[in-house]
Amino acid sequence: MLAKLTFLGAARNVTGSCYLLESQDTRVLIDCGLYQERKYQGRNWQPFPFDPQSIDAVFLTHAHLDHCGLLPKLIREGYKGKIYCTQATAEIAQIILLDAAKLQEEDAAFKAKRHRKEGRRGPYPEIPLYTVEDAEAVEPHFSPVEYLSCIGINSNVEGCYYEAGHVLGAAVININIKQDGKNHRVIFSGDIGEPDRPIINDPAVFDEAEYIVIESTYGDRTHEEHENADIQKQLRDCINRTVSAGGNIIIPSFALERSQELLYHLNELFLRKEIPPLTVFLDSPMAARITEVFKRHAELFDKEMMQRLRQGNSCFSFENLRIVQSVEESKAINNIKESSIIIAGSGMVTGGRVKHHIVNNITRAESTVLFVGYQAEGTPGRILLDGAEEIRLLGQIHPVKVHIEKIDGFSAHADRDGLLDWLADIRVPPRCVFVSHGEEKAANSFAKLLNEKTGWTTKVPRYKETVKLV
Repeated sequence: MLAKLTFLGAARNVTGSCYLLESQDTRVLIDCGLYQERKYQGRNWQPFPFDPQSIDAVFLTHAHLDHCGLLPKLIREGYKGKIYCTQATAEIAQIILLDAAKLQEEDAAFKAKRHRKEGRRGPYPEIPLYTVEDAEAVEPHFSPVEYLSCIGINSNVEGCYYEAGHVLGAAVININIKQDGKNHRVIFSGDIGEPDRPIINDPAVFDEAEYIVIESTYGDRTHEEHENADIQKQLRDCINRTVSAGGNIIIPSFALERSQELLYHLNELFLRKEIPPLTVFLDSPMAARITEVFKRHAELFDKEMMQRLRQGNSCFSFENLRIVQSVEESKAINNIKESSIIIAGSGMVTGGRVKHHIVNNITRAESTVLFVGYQAEGTPGRILLDGAEEIRLLGQIHPVKVHIEKIDGFSAHADRDGLLDWLADIRVPPRCVFVSHGEEKAANSFAKLLNEKTGWTTKVPRYKETVKLV
């Protein structure tokens, strides 16, 4: 037996990515992610189905919480080794983990207080899953790896890093296992991005692999809207229409990649003078810190972005961009009379400063709330997008008069056709392609399609399922 692979997360769902690869006397984890879907959150509290001290290395694909969010717990429970990832991923992951820990502490304290008042207990312990101190303990374990380089764990196992085109620093990880004088290749896609996205490079492609673990977030659909979506045109028209009416443009946005991509498109519109030089507020402390990471890692940018930098036209420092840090600065935005663009978290209006900005504009028909990302069922963002006439925000019911708009075309994940294209350079059929990180319908659909088009063996693994790699 070459090795065995156990699927400890993202099996028939899209969060909690974690894979345990065991070969001879070597045990490595690929990702250690948090479950964010409500129906699976109880798994975050369960003991790891392995001894953390027995793990020789962690290979991290990128910094999203569903891939790195349980690292503080892993280390608290005994993991002593290194966490290999790109330098940008290490820096962003630390920001995101510290923020998650603060939210865990605040949420636990709030729930404990509420449950005491109601005389009951909740389904999970009224303590944080991990603390800020736990999150801070992760940083010394990060060990940077450059793209196109490999890290040997021992003489038999190494991990090699390649561009994933998903978010800054994201990687596809190729694990090489040497046995009986042969090299056996197992590729973990992490999250695969679409080609031709702003700022970052396209995903690397491969010509061979014995086994592939591939994501399938959009495995059952295509981003059809991209064919007709001119993001900058839609953004320009929305801004100009709102400015003509005398309103503000409020954009709920995720801190990693989406906010930076928005800045890119806005800067392009300013440079071409297609929108007036109104002030852009980036009112998200996390997005601001992550943007600083972008500034430090220009070596990861694509050709178009590098050309803008050489011309002195960085989208992270244009003249009318204001980075908002303090709560006082955020509140002061409401005193500004002229129209402005306010980018703030969270992306689905589930928390953060964007709630306050929406409340301050929600009765103004001249203002616009512009959505640029997926809005999950039941979130305030989805409620607004579905045309609610009133909504509860910050503890009060508000009539919705503000204009609601959505721009399609933003996606950090490859769709069904993009995933097929990513696999198209594989010359020899792999022994098996494991389809993960997708809802059951999406994963099954993509596995079936891939088998029909290529004849390759595909499998949609279940949670905690172990497969032998021959």
